[in-house]
Amino acid sequence: MSPRRTLAVLLIGACAGALGQRAAAGEASGDPENGKLVFASKQCDRCHALHVEQGTGPTLEQVRRPQGAMELAGRLWNHIPGMLAALTQSGSKWPQISIPEMTDLMAFLQADAARDPAPDSSRGQVTLVRKGCLKCHRFRREGGRIEPDLATQRADYASPAAWAAAMWTHTPRMAAMAERQGIPYPRFSGDEMGNLLAFLRNAAVATKQ
Repeated sequence: MSPRRTLAVLLIGACAGALGQRAAAGEASGDPENGKLVFASKQCDRCHALHVEQGTGPTLEQVRRPQGAMELAGRLWNHIPGMLAALTQSGSKWPQISIPEMTDLMAFLQADAARDPAPDSSRGQVTLVRKGCLKCHRFRREGGRIEPDLATQRADYASPAAWAAAMWTHTPRMAAMAERQGIPYPRFSGDEMGNLLAFLRNAAVATKQ
């Protein structure tokens, strides 16, 4: 690829990442009341009850607060191993959450993409490496064996809710696999999750060119 074409691809990728962030921030907002019903129907309130009630996990007041959408996605990721262990111990099934349900749930939990800082794609690449994602996942035909390749276009990258819903569905299996193989489960803080998604979006656009 010529230097000029390489520069064009990189510029297109950067613009796509910025547009993706703007689209996520401006996407149809969820319904908090429907999100409250999702929270109850998935039995989240059994562990995350009001502070005046009995619950085994963080109180509802702790999980429901003004926050960024990608910030909440990172918190959900970090929460999965503990919740998976608790559900396994109780013999309960992992609750499935669709994208529309996740959109409403995020609204109920006061998550808003506009509160997330502007993502940094270059820092997202560093996050991809430092979190050990390539020990399991493939990226441009390198890294682990899990398909699809993270550099391909995926519906998961469309919005914070789509990303969180996909993560919620597939990560329990990944967490269990990591535990069996002795691989530390990565944790996300601050803007790391948003930066990672921005990098993957840009990589997918560049790969498609």
